[in-house]
Amino acid sequence: MDSSHDITVYERNAAGSTYGWGVTYWDELLKNLHGADHESALAIRESSVRWDSFVAHVRDRWTVTVENGDEGFGVGRHRLLEILTERARSLGVHVEFNHEVTGEEELADADLVVAGDGVNSSLRERHADHFGPEITVGRNIYTWLGTTKVFDAFTFAFTQTEHGWIWCYGYGFSETHSTCVVECSPETWKGLGLHQANEADSLALLEKLFADILDGHPLIGRAHTDGSARWLNFRTLTNRTWYRGNLVLLGDAAHTTHYSIGAGTALALADAAFLARAIYEEPELQPALARYERERKAALVSAQRAAGNSARWYENLPRYVGLPPERMIALLGQRHSRVLPHVPPGLYYRMDQLVVWLKSVRGSGR
Repeated sequence: MDSSHDITVYERNAAGSTYGWGVTYWDELLKNLHGADHESALAIRESSVRWDSFVAHVRDRWTVTVENGDEGFGVGRHRLLEILTERARSLGVHVEFNHEVTGEEELADADLVVAGDGVNSSLRERHADHFGPEITVGRNIYTWLGTTKVFDAFTFAFTQTEHGWIWCYGYGFSETHSTCVVECSPETWKGLGLHQANEADSLALLEKLFADILDGHPLIGRAHTDGSARWLNFRTLTNRTWYRGNLVLLGDAAHTTHYSIGAGTALALADAAFLARAIYEEPELQPALARYERERKAALVSAQRAAGNSARWYENLPRYVGLPPERMIALLGQRHSRVLPHVPPGLYYRMDQLVVWLKSVRGSGR
């Protein structure tokens, strides 16, 4: 960082306050971050738990473990914020907590304003006609929970009820806690009474439904002030443009990708790295912001497509969940595919196996 630059980060929340439990990410984040800030990459890696296998569990039917998959990582949100705050301050950045920016007037003297204020960005919405935000609301309902059950592998659990399927994704992020995201269709949500249940009753029901993987551990929520549970529909956000004058969008303020691919944090950090490089390498601000937008939009295409396909796979879960275990697992791993929604699952599975066989034949030289 150039010591002549005066940089201030305004955080609306108090220090140590954040919504959510753990962040999941993949090896690509560490590779990119090493190039942008080696010290932060090392600190995040040292504070993370890792896995290279996943478990899929269909209650009362079967459990399958897949070893030696892609290496994944989990880190607590509080710890991640601590690392980034400490690193910023060590480089001379001013970090102010409990300071919400509601308008640009108080930033009038800034050469550049970076809005990383989330999907509900107030700075973006002040100029919505310019940025052109579009939001697509997902069909399924989900809630973000914690648990003291520490999952050794990334865990998928599917439970059938008389009102339909409900499932969760679980992954560890520390030596004592894991994240547990629960999802279901709106019909199942209402059929189970979760639309009317308070937080305590919701957690009690979910603990019962996922008892096989929780091993007696509790689920931990964060209720609204009136005691109701936090259930959401995922909102996929895109923007026509990412900058206006000296104001530029970053992370969820600019774009969102469905949580089922675990890429949100990695993409936001990549945004920051690309923006910093563009500003460093371009002598003028407007060409730098144009380059940042162009490069990041291009880099996001595959992730956004994969996230959309993954979300639709879960929205159509009954199409896949009744398949034999090996087929269900294979198609779970292929849920990012653009072709899968348009091909009968059994046929797609056979096609996929043929591709695997052809690759093995080529590899063997036969």
